[in-house]
Amino acid sequence: MSKIFTSRYIIKILEKRGFLFISQKGSHVKYRKITKKETLTVVVPIHSKEIPVGTFKSILRQSKLTKEDFIKK
Repeated sequence: MSKIFTSRYIIKILEKRGFLFISQKGSHVKYRKITKKETLTVVVPIHSKEIPVGTFKSILRQSKLTKEDFIKK
């Protein structure tokens, strides 16, 4: 996983996928998507320009999206 994404880009993709802004505490924002089956909550740090790989993997796990969802087509 060599591609590094910015927090701004991650938020843009989450909003395109139906996640809504819920709250912000300090430098972390919370987005939520409610479906019939489940409620997904994703916390994105906005204090750094580039999100570390481990944090990005955590965002993928929380949002149940894939890396391909974040690659520009």
